[in-house]
Amino acid sequence: MPSFGIMTAPMQVGYHDVLRVWREADAIPEIEHAWLFDHLLPIAGELNGPAYEGWTLLSALAAQTRRLRLGLLVTSNRFRPPAMLAKIAATVDVVSGGRLDFGIGAGSRPDHPLARREYEAHGLPFHDFAHSVGSLAEACTVIRRMWTATEPFDFDGAYVRLTGAFCNPKPVQRPGPPIVIGGRSSATLRVVAEHADVWNIPGGDARDIDDVAGRSALLDRYCAEIGRDPASITRSIHLPVSYDRPQATREAIGEAVAAGFQHVVLGLSAPYPAGVARWVADELVTAR
Repeated sequence: MPSFGIMTAPMQVGYHDVLRVWREADAIPEIEHAWLFDHLLPIAGELNGPAYEGWTLLSALAAQTRRLRLGLLVTSNRFRPPAMLAKIAATVDVVSGGRLDFGIGAGSRPDHPLARREYEAHGLPFHDFAHSVGSLAEACTVIRRMWTATEPFDFDGAYVRLTGAFCNPKPVQRPGPPIVIGGRSSATLRVVAEHADVWNIPGGDARDIDDVAGRSALLDRYCAEIGRDPASITRSIHLPVSYDRPQATREAIGEAVAAGFQHVVLGLSAPYPAGVARWVADELVTAR
């Protein structure tokens, strides 16, 4: 049976609006997980509108919920050094009582100008794609080691260099939270095959389900090349929700599930209607 979750992009919206939806979802068993995204400036709507920092907000929501699994879909590996990110994630896992799903990706697409601008605005370097994918693979290695090493360690990689790295406290989940890698490029899928427990890809909009399924088949091939069982990686898809056309969303869900995607994240647009989490459960999950 597929699992269903919601995504509330924390831009152009208030904290208490997001908190309302998450608290409501926390009491609805049909909704098993909830997600934020990781952008420092809005990527839609008013360019100077509000956009909350993802990990800070996630920790606050973790403290205000009790059941939902939670995470960022997905963290930009470009924003935070991986050892620091491992420490942040371990803290959120402790705050949540072991409910974190650790989402990570290579970072914003260079062809998305509204995403690109946040790097210059915050003094962050924006490297080329080869650098972003290579550093993602190395980051996954470092983060897992931070969560599991019993003594301080050094790391001398192509992108990351650490001396005396150590994470204490460890995450509640052992050996660590599941790693969710988001992306669709071939290079990213090779990193998924090596490091991920869950792979997420955007669906809906102009993306044909056949293209998404083709990406999944390519991941199968990359797993086979390194001797990993492709079934050990859960396939996850993000689908935008239409409040006005729920049947279209239900059909998109059906296509995705039929294509092997057993982890479905339903993107909610703001403003959030009253009782939106209950509506998702009744109209999109149980009514399929």
